[in-house]
Amino acid sequence: MSFRSRSFMLVVLGVVIGISLTLGQGVMATKDEDVKGLPLQQLRVFASVFEQVKRNYVEEVDDAELLENAIRGMLSGLDPHSSYLNEDEIKELRVGTTGEFGGLGIEVSMENGFVKVVAPIDDTPAQRAGIQSGDLIVRIDNEPVKGLTLSEAVKKMRGKPKTKILLTIVRDGVDKPFNVSITRAIIQVNSVRNRMLDDDFGYVRITQFQVKTPESLLMAIEKLQRENGRKLKGVVLDLRNNPGGVLSAAVGVSDAFLDEGLIVYTDGREATSRQNFEATPGDIIEGAPVIVLINGGSASASEIVAGALQDHKRAVIMGGRSFGKGSVQTIQDLPAGGALKLTTARYFTASGRSIQAEGVNPDILVDNLRVEAVEKSVISPVNEATLNGHLENTNGKGDLEGQPTKPEAAASASESSASLANTDYVLFEALNLLRGMAIFNQAM
Repeated sequence: MSFRSRSFMLVVLGVVIGISLTLGQGVMATKDEDVKGLPLQQLRVFASVFEQVKRNYVEEVDDAELLENAIRGMLSGLDPHSSYLNEDEIKELRVGTTGEFGGLGIEVSMENGFVKVVAPIDDTPAQRAGIQSGDLIVRIDNEPVKGLTLSEAVKKMRGKPKTKILLTIVRDGVDKPFNVSITRAIIQVNSVRNRMLDDDFGYVRITQFQVKTPESLLMAIEKLQRENGRKLKGVVLDLRNNPGGVLSAAVGVSDAFLDEGLIVYTDGREATSRQNFEATPGDIIEGAPVIVLINGGSASASEIVAGALQDHKRAVIMGGRSFGKGSVQTIQDLPAGGALKLTTARYFTASGRSIQAEGVNPDILVDNLRVEAVEKSVISPVNEATLNGHLENTNGKGDLEGQPTKPEAAASASESSASLANTDYVLFEALNLLRGMAIFNQAM
């Protein structure tokens, strides 16, 4: 072993032993246990590998880069969710949890090596500058997009508010590329979307769990109530392809539909990782039926919500089995910069279920099918109304009470249902079930 290798190993051993002794003293102050010795042989192997890479790798590698990669490897070997975060990765994580960043306000994807605009976000610089869905961004500040990854292109488009960026756009129907100058601003991405599915029945989709998601959910329900003009008879909560997010946001969303009881609890080795989260009084839709949609892309915080509402029998869970991420990650800043994202606990539903590697099984399994309308027969159907001499309907006449039929409204509802069945079969089935539950509740 060379002098350099031995010196490096001594430094590594000194640092690790120092940390171990410090931790060990804290442990021995509370527990009468022997501190395990360090694996010196493995540390020698590490030092030897480090030296071989420094000496023989095809290109020269910086010491700091090698050590950072070693740290990343150590954490990635624990589980898929523990990792080391550099400053850029920390910024991206904060964007995901807060929903705020300096940028343009466009949802983008990659197509044939160019950045394609999926949609401009309402009331953002991109929308005000006239960016349209389907636009291709071929240059950013006169630099070609071709050859960049999507994340690299997004990084170039984000930046400090009030700074300008020049995009070169290719648009269908326009003869040649044109430039658009946009001034960046603070973009707030709302993780909650809503709309009315039908009279009295609302739809709320949560795309990810951010700090402000519970507040946005309450606003969405209030908006639907106002739009409907009266209390909702039911709500579909769509958590499909929601990768999760902030634990507190999942607790807040669950609490919105529960009056009392345990929502979720976490359990880990440290006392700080063992917590119980309880519901508080108040149900935003006052006991009206709820259907939660999940699938294989519903993970983590999504599973907390689905598991809590399922355990308390507050909602019917519909769709496919969820992803199965039942662990909690804690972010800890490191002294030299960067941060440690470490799995510190497992979470359990109110009934004590661990979702880890199992997922939430829906109450009603529904595959995402495509429905096609059957061609109408040229022969008119035979029914009572087509028979010669049939008795006339007396609805609204004499002593018989009833509502006159409204064929136009019925046809419109039928066309709407057919369209939904074709575009989103799972949601179509959820709406049908929601209608049935509302009728049953009214009869009771």
